[in-house]
Amino acid sequence: MARKAADRADTVDLIIEQWQRERPDVDVSGLAVFGRMHRGFLRYSMLLGEVFDRHGINMAAFDVLATLLRSGPPYRKTAGELAGISLVSTGGVTLRLDRLEKAGLVVRERDPDDRRVVYARLTERGLELTNAVVSDHFANERRMLAGLSETEQRQLARLLSRLERSLEMAETAEAAARDDTAKPGEATPA
Repeated sequence: MARKAADRADTVDLIIEQWQRERPDVDVSGLAVFGRMHRGFLRYSMLLGEVFDRHGINMAAFDVLATLLRSGPPYRKTAGELAGISLVSTGGVTLRLDRLEKAGLVVRERDPDDRRVVYARLTERGLELTNAVVSDHFANERRMLAGLSETEQRQLARLLSRLERSLEMAETAEAAARDDTAKPGEATPA
């Protein structure tokens, strides 16, 4: 029985075989997941970039514009709120907002009750562009997932969520290990 095209050996399988031949003492099983994630991410980024390029923006701009759109009318947030949602520093958000404001896609407005608070708000042009990009972007993502059944997509989403939690646990364990390791010349707690 012939294997489906999706089940045939790929570049990651070849790399794993090579490692098993050259270094059979090293467990490279993680490469089966992370190698494919990396290769998939490169393709995903390229395909996303094509959509964003058609609209004259990049992924960073889309991140801010989409966050403002998702916030609902009046489509505005402070730089701090945007930084908290997008996991980018306030300074990074400020640079993105500068570019978006220059392009006429957002405008900055002071809060009438507290002049220290500055909001970034989608302009009408920004709202129109963001809605057009959103339509194209999610259609593009559906095309990218067309090789998977709906059930496989749900399974993959669940597994990726579990993988993210596993990575968070590894991150926490690594941070704890660093904290437990005393620096040379430092006293260790009794």
